[in-house]
Amino acid sequence: MTGNLSAWEKVEIARNPYRKTSLDYIEKIFDEFIELQGDRLYGEDASFACGLARLKNQNVTVIAEQKGRNTKENMKRNFGMPNPEGYRKAIRMMKQAEKFGRPIITFVDTKGAYPGIGAEERGQGEAIAKSMFEMSKLQVPIITIVIGEGSSGGALAISIANKIYMLENAIYSILSPEGYASILWKDSSRAKEAAEKMKLTAKDLYDFKIIDTIIKENTSDEVNEEEFERIAQDMQKQIIKDLTKLEKMTKEEILEDRYRKFRNIGEYKTIKSE
Repeated sequence: MTGNLSAWEKVEIARNPYRKTSLDYIEKIFDEFIELQGDRLYGEDASFACGLARLKNQNVTVIAEQKGRNTKENMKRNFGMPNPEGYRKAIRMMKQAEKFGRPIITFVDTKGAYPGIGAEERGQGEAIAKSMFEMSKLQVPIITIVIGEGSSGGALAISIANKIYMLENAIYSILSPEGYASILWKDSSRAKEAAEKMKLTAKDLYDFKIIDTIIKENTSDEVNEEEFERIAQDMQKQIIKDLTKLEKMTKEEILEDRYRKFRNIGEYKTIKSE
């Protein structure tokens, strides 16, 4: 297991360019996936892969942040850093899912929302806030899976879910360790120290009840196809298990479950994973 790794070592694993991407997991978990593009306002943002899929005999909507494997792919995917049109495409898919009663599965893997001038001019902050706002109101079950980096509002924008999973070596935080160190100590070279203080590992976040399930990883940064198959199967089983429970709830109960999860009011009655 990887439980003895330091927080910084897990940051490095989460950032490994050869780590499996959202589309890799989508291909393994779902029987079929049809990608839909465009936000119908500005354009297509390839840092998000969104579409319709089947999970066994159930239709679901998938919203996934997608990184590239090489320079060409990363240029196309903007290194997995969404622009406003990416979040607006995600919102379009969320509302479509609610209209047709489809559960939503989101995959988080981003350094954060793209901080470029063009993104700011097109309303980056508003797009992130709107995504969170719309997600909080959806009357269908939502499951979020953090598979690599889950940094800043770029990750939180698609993580307002009933259930949140993390891979054991993934990270989930308010910003990068380098950004944290730069703000707190005016010294980005103290990123390793920052990583320890930020409590960004899956175990930390599970202990704080921010996430619900840790998907075990038996390897570190090595590419192991047999291990990947096992992780994808475990992920699929957990999704099916939780969706089965969530879909027995009324729309009002789904909303209340999500609200209490994030407001953490007393002993909220969120569905516990075994």
